[in-house]
Amino acid sequence: MHRSEKILRGIDNQYYRATYKSMGFTTEDLKRPIIGIANAWSECVPGHFNLRQVAQRVKDGIYRAGGTPVEFGVIGGCDGMAQGHDGMHYILPSREIIANSVESMAQINLFDAIVLLGSCDKIVPGLLMAAARLDIPCILLPGGPMEGGIVFDGRQSDQTSSAEAYGMLSANKITEEEYKVLEECSCPTCGSCSYLGTANTMCSLSEALGMTLPDGGIVPASSAARLAVAEETGIKIMELLEKGITSRKIITNESIRNAIKVCLAMSGSTNAVMHLTAIAHEAELDIDVLEEFGTLSKTTPQVAKINPASKYNMVDFYRAGGVVRLMSEMSSILDTDQMTVSGKTVAENIAGHRYLYPVDRRVIRTLDDPFGYTGGVAVLRGNLAPDTGITKPGAFDKSLHHFVGEAICFDSEEEAEEAIIAGKVREGHVVVIRYEGPKGGPGMREMFKAMKYLYGRGLALTTALITDGRFSGTNNGCFVGHISPEAAEGGPIAIVQDGDKIEIDVDNSSLNLLVSEEEIAERLKRWKRPEPKFKKGYLGLYCKLAASGAKGAIMDYSLL
Repeated sequence: MHRSEKILRGIDNQYYRATYKSMGFTTEDLKRPIIGIANAWSECVPGHFNLRQVAQRVKDGIYRAGGTPVEFGVIGGCDGMAQGHDGMHYILPSREIIANSVESMAQINLFDAIVLLGSCDKIVPGLLMAAARLDIPCILLPGGPMEGGIVFDGRQSDQTSSAEAYGMLSANKITEEEYKVLEECSCPTCGSCSYLGTANTMCSLSEALGMTLPDGGIVPASSAARLAVAEETGIKIMELLEKGITSRKIITNESIRNAIKVCLAMSGSTNAVMHLTAIAHEAELDIDVLEEFGTLSKTTPQVAKINPASKYNMVDFYRAGGVVRLMSEMSSILDTDQMTVSGKTVAENIAGHRYLYPVDRRVIRTLDDPFGYTGGVAVLRGNLAPDTGITKPGAFDKSLHHFVGEAICFDSEEEAEEAIIAGKVREGHVVVIRYEGPKGGPGMREMFKAMKYLYGRGLALTTALITDGRFSGTNNGCFVGHISPEAAEGGPIAIVQDGDKIEIDVDNSSLNLLVSEEEIAERLKRWKRPEPKFKKGYLGLYCKLAASGAKGAIMDYSLL
């Protein structure tokens, strides 16, 4: 029996049918399976701006295949709009609101299955967390990436080009007119950011997990194919319902491991470590995502290069064959027997895929001829990061894989950004930004602007940045984020002082403060826990319950 039949069948359930009929649903509509559509559409997020049209085509597919679609709204914040101000405190915590709201609506309405519409950084993982938690038939469908903008600094521009350009402007490297033209020409269409940031990383990894139809994660937002895959998604959700293929039959230890390998092979966003950890937690899996990243990064070649690791953007990646071709090239090291939302296995999806464009080896190579023989994301540990630190060597110059520099410390993102623009950060510095972790931030803010300002001022190859916060997937340069324990919990990053030497060693997976253990112990004795920055509202709750970045920054209800 379908879930919805509990409230829609039988003479005693007239109340529920009458409620639906007040909105125009018919008797025949209510005899069909009820399929929820969780739509994160808004005019706040370019990656979601086209989701009204996408949702309509999903509805067409559902109705065509014998179901009744019921759409509801989900919040979704744009990381870009929240950069550099208090709004960023709310971005990562919003992931939990999204998961909770989808779970709530699915259970309140007893939906038989759900199509999840969202494209951006915290929305995609939040939707996948809900799918894993609910364990009913679910398909995630993004709105697709935007096209690249006018060429700037050797590649097609995007929103982040403005931040880089501002650093250049402050260093008198470009004119004000060159800076201003990006405002009109860097974002020519709606869609998730055109580079491989967290948004497009998670859309790609949803495909790799099997939770999105082949190509469904990366078909451009402005293309007709985006609407075609939307209708196919509506049809396929009915097939999953008929076959009883629920989310946890797709989200397994093995499919998570496939997603980790794909992330490493494409040098995806470091945030994927945290999000895959949270998804695995919701699916009640026993895989240690952090350990898998650490181990697999040493043996998984980098097979794809996409901005910020190269000048090629997501549309170039799609035309080169996208996630399907990447997984095809990697098939010998993947578990291709895993079930997917197409109703077929990974192997069957690869074998039956029709590529519309020729392969482009500038973007996707083979396992025999990769861009690099280790993965594009790495886990570091040491006396400065006892639990973990996450970096992205696939996106920065190999000369930076071993970096020793002098610490210059800041207790907030804003302090660091002001110092960089003012020219206080110099060659050889390791910028330390702390008290920006899950609890201390709160919300583990991104150090996007700080890295972009370093790049714009010509310091990308001569400085490094470490933080207990996060990074945007667009960042390059030598950086280490997610440092755990965080400063607010007394992690060693809290007691670093200006002038201390710090060593980042990617090849040896280490991050160390070059100070004696006795001195570190003495400093930690003198450290005092700061007061929470927020004591009421949602962030007050998040401050209390947020787990470390090493645990996916989930809300740990055991702390209540």
